[in-house]
Amino acid sequence: MRNFEYHVASDVNAAAALLKAKEDGKLMAGGMTLLPTLKQRLASPSDLIDIGSIAALKGIKKEGDTIVIGAMTRHFDVAQSDVVKSAIPALASLAGQIGDPAVRYRGTIGGSIANADPAADYPGGCMGLGATIVTNKRQIKADDFFTGLFETALESDEIVTELRFPIPQKAAYQKFRHPASGYAVVGVMVAKFSDGVRVGVTGSGPYAFRAKDFEAALSKDFSAKAIENVNLKADGLLSDIHFSAEYRAHVTGVMARRAVAAA
Repeated sequence: MRNFEYHVASDVNAAAALLKAKEDGKLMAGGMTLLPTLKQRLASPSDLIDIGSIAALKGIKKEGDTIVIGAMTRHFDVAQSDVVKSAIPALASLAGQIGDPAVRYRGTIGGSIANADPAADYPGGCMGLGATIVTNKRQIKADDFFTGLFETALESDEIVTELRFPIPQKAAYQKFRHPASGYAVVGVMVAKFSDGVRVGVTGSGPYAFRAKDFEAALSKDFSAKAIENVNLKADGLLSDIHFSAEYRAHVTGVMARRAVAAA
């Protein structure tokens, strides 16, 4: 681990000012990805800006037909929240499947989506539920937020402050979990709204995406049988020594059908 300057931000404005002023400053939320990369010398920021003590970035509430979750809210808190369990139980279930207890007690929802790991759970949940990501500068639809492998639409001095999830009529998240890491080999969030169905996929591709063919079929008939013969193309999906792109394409269909049945 290389030397860096450590800062504790008192509020979002102070964090943004530090982020803009430092040559290579990095925000630290739960630190579940950043700290291991620092230890392995895969990253060497000049400054670490800790936003963990900013109370305004934490908490869960219901506003009309929307669930609002502060960016620094831990996975554990989302999983255990009565507000989330009542309104969007699929989201609570997703949070409860992330990593292991140590990760869930430290990792945060804002840190997860800002990191945009292709195998993280929340990006697929955001896509499937049609979340809006609120920053210190603007609001970004989930469809526009994830742009590439570990890449998002966030600007260099932009900070995620909260996530807003519209409450669906029904939803479910199904995940094929990597046995060693707990990451999603494939994770699928299916959500039914009054104006149609959304299907968010994580793990399969370099970043979270919507499975439009599944959505079209399920909008006509919300049943697992409706997508029995709908296949995801393997082109552009991830392939590694453990799971091929073709395998991920197949498992995406399996997880989508299970999610519909669970919903």
